Amino acid sequence: MNIRQLLLDVDKAVARPSLIEIATAIDGCRGVEAVNLTVEEIDIETVGMNVTIEGDNMDFDEITKAIESTGAVVHSLDEIAIGARIIPRIARVR
Repeated sequence: MNIRQLLLDVDKAVARPSLIEIATAIDGCRGVEAVNLTVEEIDIETVGMNVTIEGDNMDFDEITKAIESTGAVVHSLDEIAIGARIIPRIARVR
């Protein structure tokens, strides 16, 4: 299965790890070509973020372990793209 893109919901403590530490851990995983971390909310103790990862033949378990090794937590897999290419998202009209 060729995983090309992942969108993860990830939380971390306010103090540690830094966003750079998390991004570096993800970037070290096999097949990862690009990583975006976007902070979505901050409260007294935690920072919630969306993590978008693109690459070729990425290993979801390896990426999850890399994130968790920094002290952050993966809450959910919110989007995944698999195959020879990434299909652009089209806004749905209701």
